[in-house]
Amino acid sequence: MTYSSPLADAPAIREPLHAPVAHLVRGGVTEGVHYGSVVVLGTDGEVDFQLGDIEVAFYPRSALKPVQAVAMVRAGLPLDGELLSLAAASHSGEERHLAGTRRILELAGASEDDLRNVTDLPYDPVVRDLWIREGRLPSRLAQNCSGKHAAMLYTCKLNGWSLDGHLDPGHPLQQAIAEIVEDLTGQRIARVTVDGCGAPLFSVSLNGLARAAARVTTAVPGTPEARVADAMREHAEMASGSGRDVAALMRAVPGLLAKDGFEGVEVAALPDGRAVAVKISDGANRARVPVTAAALVRAGVDPALLTPFAGEVLLGGGEPVGSIRTVRALDPVTEPTCA
Repeated sequence: MTYSSPLADAPAIREPLHAPVAHLVRGGVTEGVHYGSVVVLGTDGEVDFQLGDIEVAFYPRSALKPVQAVAMVRAGLPLDGELLSLAAASHSGEERHLAGTRRILELAGASEDDLRNVTDLPYDPVVRDLWIREGRLPSRLAQNCSGKHAAMLYTCKLNGWSLDGHLDPGHPLQQAIAEIVEDLTGQRIARVTVDGCGAPLFSVSLNGLARAAARVTTAVPGTPEARVADAMREHAEMASGSGRDVAALMRAVPGLLAKDGFEGVEVAALPDGRAVAVKISDGANRARVPVTAAALVRAGVDPALLTPFAGEVLLGGGEPVGSIRTVRALDPVTEPTCA
């Protein structure tokens, strides 16, 4: 579905005004500070909480993949279930991910040689180490975006679009994706560059990213948005990996759709439209995970469900001596009690 409201102007391109979001506390002393920005949307789509700079232009990286998948489904991509989840994935390079990508290529009448993403080893460190021990070389199939790229080829084949130059921002596929990025975020794209995998990367705001996720999770059943959300929630490990925090988060919180991205980005949304988006300035996963969890608590998620994501323990001599702690501003708001 499309949205009739006029698009907001593109977010400003300037230095972000990030704020402290998490502290590295060792032995009772703040050893380090992670800066970033956080937005929490209510069921009405309005901002319930913000910290840092939620309207500046930034790159969502792979957190935008669910929107890219929606665009491909709108353009006729017939995938569902595990394969549609893989089309929105930053996968770990497990054998099921490679097999699923091969299946999408087979449906497209294409081969691994037709992929135009970069070559890489599997993202999961255990799988990657196994590849190295076995003497396996980097490949396009193993690279974490191969499912998306295979789906892009399939979408092009179905629409009669040329495979040559299909990653060019001017190609019909990328134009269709850009249109849906603007539709779901509700704002014009600020700038287009190239993501690490080689595909176009669209700059929006953190607030816009959260709006897009909320629109995906609140869509009418059977729509492209709902199909993508259902596929990713039902097959969370295909959208990431068996040992990934984002998959564990979706399993822990009923109905949650979540997607991470490089450089400390994460977006998550519930079926009622509550949504959060996080950007960690220095790109640290050790801050991304607890800050996302704290934002979800601010959005009303039961804190007990999020205890495993509260922040890693810091060790000294093999013993716990500290932790990553989110800033007090992210603490949930509680109603005062009468004396």
